[in-house]
Amino acid sequence: MRLAVFSDLHGNLAAFEAALADLQALGGADQTWVLGDLSAFGSRPAECIRRVQSLKDAEGFGKLHVIGGNTDRYLVNGVRYRSPSAKDADELKKLVQTLKERDLILNWNLEQLSFEDYDFLKKIRSKEIAEFVEDYGWVIGFHGIPGDDERFIWPDTPDNEVLDTLLDREGRLGICGHTHKPMDRDLGQWRVVNVGSVGLSFETPGYASWGYFVFENGEVSVDLRSVPYDLEAAIADLEVVGYPLVEWAASRLRPKG
Repeated sequence: MRLAVFSDLHGNLAAFEAALADLQALGGADQTWVLGDLSAFGSRPAECIRRVQSLKDAEGFGKLHVIGGNTDRYLVNGVRYRSPSAKDADELKKLVQTLKERDLILNWNLEQLSFEDYDFLKKIRSKEIAEFVEDYGWVIGFHGIPGDDERFIWPDTPDNEVLDTLLDREGRLGICGHTHKPMDRDLGQWRVVNVGSVGLSFETPGYASWGYFVFENGEVSVDLRSVPYDLEAAIADLEVVGYPLVEWAASRLRPKG
């Protein structure tokens, strides 16, 4: 079985299209999983939702599973991510600015959605994927950790802490996103893979990260892929759509330094 896994599109349609083209160049997949954070913070929130939906009946993508992430939930119910409290007057000014920017962008993202887009995000909230692969065993997909789309598994999270998050799940392979950092960790009874972010990579800005898994003879090969997309076109698109804080978004898409 060939499994394609995408996560953390964040409304970046150009990056998503590059990742999808890369999958097609590999010969497609028997299953395609999308592990959440489809829309928030990008220039094309509705278009990314609809592109994901279009994969259901498209040739080369196989059976489609889609779950939500924490930022999909923010758009659905108005919850916002936490920011550290201010310790002095200068930090308070920065906090006020941060919260203004955060709310302005998320509210703009929400305004771009139709009710059908919104309803789709509502239906995929707090979901997980569990699939039994013949001759291999159970494979599970989640956004942050099983049962919580807000918590993280980092590349340096202690092994015992990672295993604790999986205690009440059955399987051999857990696949996630959320951190925007690709990872492949063999923990004995579990292997945990993070496929990185399609639309907002922290490791390789300007590249779309995703994962390709091939199950054969009771084993799995993992290919964590990173493909370039037209970064300057994606940044120019911010102006085209009337994004409220162009430089804010551009600074997060471009390489640092």
